[in-house]
Amino acid sequence: MKQRLFILSQYLLPHHLLSRLIGCVAECRIGWLKNPLISWFAKQYQVNMSEAQNEDLRSFEHFNAFFTRALKAGARPLDETPGAILSPADGAISQLGAIEHGRIFQAKGHSFSAVELLGGDAERAAPFMGGQFATVYLSPKDYHRVHMPLGGTLKEMVYVPGRLFSVNQTTAENVPELFARNERVVCLFDTERGPMAVVLVGAMIVASIETVWAGLVTPPKRELKSTRYDAEARVPIELAKGAEMGRFKLGSTAIVLFGPNQVQWADQLCAGSAVRMGQLLGNARG
Repeated sequence: MKQRLFILSQYLLPHHLLSRLIGCVAECRIGWLKNPLISWFAKQYQVNMSEAQNEDLRSFEHFNAFFTRALKAGARPLDETPGAILSPADGAISQLGAIEHGRIFQAKGHSFSAVELLGGDAERAAPFMGGQFATVYLSPKDYHRVHMPLGGTLKEMVYVPGRLFSVNQTTAENVPELFARNERVVCLFDTERGPMAVVLVGAMIVASIETVWAGLVTPPKRELKSTRYDAEARVPIELAKGAEMGRFKLGSTAIVLFGPNQVQWADQLCAGSAVRMGQLLGNARG
């Protein structure tokens, strides 16, 4: 009954209004509000501040600055295996595997459309059909910057409006097409392994999503927006393997896609496996 009520609440709550209100609190610079909030959060979720570049909880200008904190140099060493595909974020594997019949596995009994995930354009999704996906869930305690699994040149960024269902095991098992329904930012790159997509998926109370090239992405109007970054549109943006590419202000999920016969996920990884940014997620094939 408790689970049913939780799922029902997900459909009834005003997702965007709640998220924007919490976003305002997360940007508050008033000491008597932000300092207790940061201290409570760090204790409640056992945040490891010893690896943070700035360990002083009271020195952050607001909650979001704490939440998107930088780490000390060397805190996340990059796997140096030749052909390594890196985990884009700290978190846990939600699912990983093959994209079959245009569908991506979500949880038992549920999958979602790769076309819809990438904004509803079949041509945009075509290079990934029959390829591989990996979904990484970021928990509240995790480092919330997202990095490049493989070096690449940005070709297109697509803001896709949507709902803001909470993202966790319960919603994954009970909300159909969860990741293709939530608000998200699709980042498409050309890499040495062909096209690569990194999708930053929003969730309940995720106040905003940022990228290093565009800053705050969530537009004032919730309508699909595509921005090209090819040579004809603007100066190409190239990011190295392991470089930061985006961040969540209150976090959610990153989904990585590759085309067919390009990568093979590490054998030791499965649903529920803990991962850290920079560790081996998979290997290039061939």
